Amino acid sequence: MVNKTVPPTFGLVAGLGVGAGIFYYRSLVKALLADGISPRILMVHADVKRVMAHAQARETHALATYLRDLLQQLADGGVQVATIPAFSPQICAQELANLTPLPLIDLLDAIVAEVNRLNWMRLAIFGARVTIETRLFGRLEAIEVVDLDPAELDAVSTIYSCIVENERASAEEESTLQTLAHSLIARHRLDGILLAGTDLSFVFTPERTSFSHIDGARVHIDAIHKSLIAYPVP
Repeated sequence: MVNKTVPPTFGLVAGLGVGAGIFYYRSLVKALLADGISPRILMVHADVKRVMAHAQARETHALATYLRDLLQQLADGGVQVATIPAFSPQICAQELANLTPLPLIDLLDAIVAEVNRLNWMRLAIFGARVTIETRLFGRLEAIEVVDLDPAELDAVSTIYSCIVENERASAEEESTLQTLAHSLIARHRLDGILLAGTDLSFVFTPERTSFSHIDGARVHIDAIHKSLIAYPVP
């Protein structure tokens, strides 16, 4: 029987970057408290520079092994279900699935489901370079993903790296991304932009985003929330 007053102990691999982990934590606590549920959340801190280096070098086995060890720390602390609230680590998702000591609420599954729900057929991606270059790690096979040109890719990936490092975007950085989004949508007749970077979520809030978009992190948070309130606790 599902117990909706005692959620499972949930684990977050935080630090990828710090602002994104805090965003997930605050959003989940707010959603669960609104349901009258007291959250049970444990976090472990990841080395973002190490993760990004492995991801950029496509060192998937090394990255999966590192993430497995972090997830094991959460499991040792009593966590029952976990997630990795970041996009770049998803490059090793298949290998990690064979190593993880915990069930994971998958970021990419949630996004693909939302793209399908909205019946989007043509989009561009904003996020880290590895996320853009791999077209969301090959998970959008049925969708036409429009590639950014080299200058656009450099601009988006550089700005995103700055946002991760500074936990904020400057007015100029935000304006550059907004302008580029509108240009891409008009030029390529896109359904919209997929925001595939967790740190983009606290820059492009719903009330401040003027272009058609899917916010991957917010979609994932909603999926986590739904999973936690439905998760069977012994």
